[in-house]
Amino acid sequence: MFERFTKDARGAVQAAVEHAERAGAPSVEAEHILLALLDREGSRASFALTSLGVTGDHKESVREAVAEARRRAGLSRSEADALSGLGIDVSEIVARVEAVHGVGAMSGDRRDKGRRPGRRSFGRGAKRILETSLRTAVAHGDRHIGDEHILLALTARPGIPAEILADRGVTHESLIRVLFGGRGEAKAG
Repeated sequence: MFERFTKDARGAVQAAVEHAERAGAPSVEAEHILLALLDREGSRASFALTSLGVTGDHKESVREAVAEARRRAGLSRSEADALSGLGIDVSEIVARVEAVHGVGAMSGDRRDKGRRPGRRSFGRGAKRILETSLRTAVAHGDRHIGDEHILLALTARPGIPAEILADRGVTHESLIRVLFGGRGEAKAG
């Protein structure tokens, strides 16, 4: 599949791997892909994010929201809210675990345990994003997968990246309008 990726898309995937490595994460997750796309410049994904107002301080707020979600063991805010409705206070659980094991103990990151040798595998969520980006490209009649297709895939699938982006006005529909104008209302999912 990677042979169909453009230079920008390959760069985004490689940057996601680097984000996972720096965090000491055992695998590349969808959140790492989002962080990598925030770092891109001069690409279609960066154009779309800029067009929708995700610049400067807004990019930093996305990074902070990703870090906070990882502290909650990857639970989205809506999942934490649903658990709260059942009487489970995720914030309290995180606080207790972090009091014993340190800040970020529930994230799965291993900063204090050294680097894991070898290549990072892709987690289930990241794999789904990359598969969805292929379907998105095909649905829009594109022969190659660009970083814009990866960004679209992040907003097409439920999860932390989609929730964080939607909080900042970046939805699948708004990206379609910015990237494709009136054509290509197809949605891969």
